[in-house]
Amino acid sequence: MSTDSLLVDDRDGIRTLTLNRPRRKNAIDGPLWQALHDVLVDTADDPDVRVLVITGAAGAFCSGADIADPGVAHPLRKLRKLTDVALLLHELPVPTVAKVDGVAYGAGWNLALGCDLVVATPRSTFSQIFAERGLSPDLGGTWLLPRLVGLQQAKRLALLAEAIDADEAHRLGLVTWIESEDGIDAFVDDLCARLSAGPPVALAQTKALLNEAVDRGLRDSLAGEARAQAVNFGTVDAPEAFRAFAEKREVRFTGRWALNPEPLNPEPQTPEPQTTSGEEVHA
Repeated sequence: MSTDSLLVDDRDGIRTLTLNRPRRKNAIDGPLWQALHDVLVDTADDPDVRVLVITGAAGAFCSGADIADPGVAHPLRKLRKLTDVALLLHELPVPTVAKVDGVAYGAGWNLALGCDLVVATPRSTFSQIFAERGLSPDLGGTWLLPRLVGLQQAKRLALLAEAIDADEAHRLGLVTWIESEDGIDAFVDDLCARLSAGPPVALAQTKALLNEAVDRGLRDSLAGEARAQAVNFGTVDAPEAFRAFAEKREVRFTGRWALNPEPLNPEPQTPEPQTTSGEEVHA
């Protein structure tokens, strides 16, 4: 699935997408939007992928949408592709991690914010740069920012288009961890190994519940939790976790559906007719 501008690496259940347009600080043009869309669709349907990582090549995460690539489509049609990518990323049933080094501006920052967890380096910088380009935020920025930092800080970031460093982004809750440039790869590898070892169905249910809770009341959230637990108990993972705890061993999660091979109400079996040597049995 790799293309010149999007590198795809699958290893031990972890899929890493690397935006690969280093001369443009990995700005996303039309073909790269399409490649992201296609890979996210495939990831959602691939049971072997347990974690998705998005990063950028050559010391930059993503400088945003490539405004030097006007394309030929009407702006509303172009934005439809961005909308599809934002929704696919948000609804992906596996945990997602943004590994950010260098600039994460505009749609590039919102691509990172659309991930479940964000790991950055001290030299990372972030900006909702849209106002400086005469634009308003896209790729879900107006939905994500108020939920992460509150309405007032969201307005400050979007209206002033200020660049903030990794420390401030971490203080605001827009970065989950800050790791050194030399240590971020090992940190993300360990993080993804921990996530990929978790119960895939339960993690998918938890992610969906948390995403939906921001727009729900307590009653609806409780009902959603009950439905999710019913799904979880339909897998082999919950019984496996209970057994592993009792047996004091490491748990092994697979996400397989627990199918009962025996019928619930088996019909009585008619015994096979018996014969003796030289005898025939007639219907």
